[in-house]
Amino acid sequence: MLLSVIAIIVGLAVLVWSADLFVDGAAGVARSLGMSTLLVGMIVVGFGTSAPEMSVAALASMQGNPGIALGNAYGSNIANIALILGVTAVVSPVVIRSQVLKKELPILLAVTMLAFLHLQDGQITGVEATIELIILVLVFTWMTLQSRKKTAQVDTLEVGVEEEFEKITPLKAWGFLVVGLVLLVVSSRTLVWGSVNIAQSFGISDLVIGLTIIAIGTSLPELAASIAAARKGEHDLAVGNVIGSNLFNTLAVVGIAGAINPINVPVEAISRDWVVMFALTVLLFVIGYPKKANGEKSINRVGGVLLLSVYIAYTIYLIAGVLQ
Repeated sequence: MLLSVIAIIVGLAVLVWSADLFVDGAAGVARSLGMSTLLVGMIVVGFGTSAPEMSVAALASMQGNPGIALGNAYGSNIANIALILGVTAVVSPVVIRSQVLKKELPILLAVTMLAFLHLQDGQITGVEATIELIILVLVFTWMTLQSRKKTAQVDTLEVGVEEEFEKITPLKAWGFLVVGLVLLVVSSRTLVWGSVNIAQSFGISDLVIGLTIIAIGTSLPELAASIAAARKGEHDLAVGNVIGSNLFNTLAVVGIAGAINPINVPVEAISRDWVVMFALTVLLFVIGYPKKANGEKSINRVGGVLLLSVYIAYTIYLIAGVLQ
């Protein structure tokens, strides 16, 4: 018990510190590669902070339990939007400036609809999983090319924020990024390990642990990175992190698991979890989509509280269902 408590305390402390280091590195890499902060957030941060989910997916599928990957991926997507963006907006209202969001949000919505098409027949086959992985590569290749074309048109407000990181050399930025990423993943796994041990010692079922602690635990890197990014004024990085992570979870996490072993889809994954994930994606589109002429829109504290309320209600519903 004592070791588990220590793991939680140390894991949380390292998580917060490494997230700050990681955001500094990501912003520095954005400058050195001539890429927008949003794109780096979606590809580098989104991929990096989805590493826990991807490792769980591969391991679970190889052990003959690919369904765990499906629950972890969709549970993390729900946590990313409702919990992470909710907490981030409450801490510091998230200003969305980039015009690129007009394209990335619809893509996330389309990918969510694709997930439904693969779920509805009750199984995600190897072919469907491979299609998801191919789409992932195509989407991020397209995003990279679009970013390159529009580098000269980067918003002046975004440029002003990025100027803070000009003094970081490319080598130092990559160093920060790699070290921060490694520590993010290790600390999140340590925190999850300690939490699971304590939960089991109190007799909480594995199902409740998987639906709550594991889903939240594997999303902790996104939470820490998004809060750190928002507090530094890197709002595009915070939002891009969530969008990128959800794209990776939906396409890469499920794709990896399904490519290793076909996934039998429980009815609840469609009627409950996918519905909540889809509804939150639409809600993000509504409250975060830029409507002003300058393309600026903010997720304020009211929006943050709304997202958090949805996540709390969903979690209570899950626990109530298990306890029945």
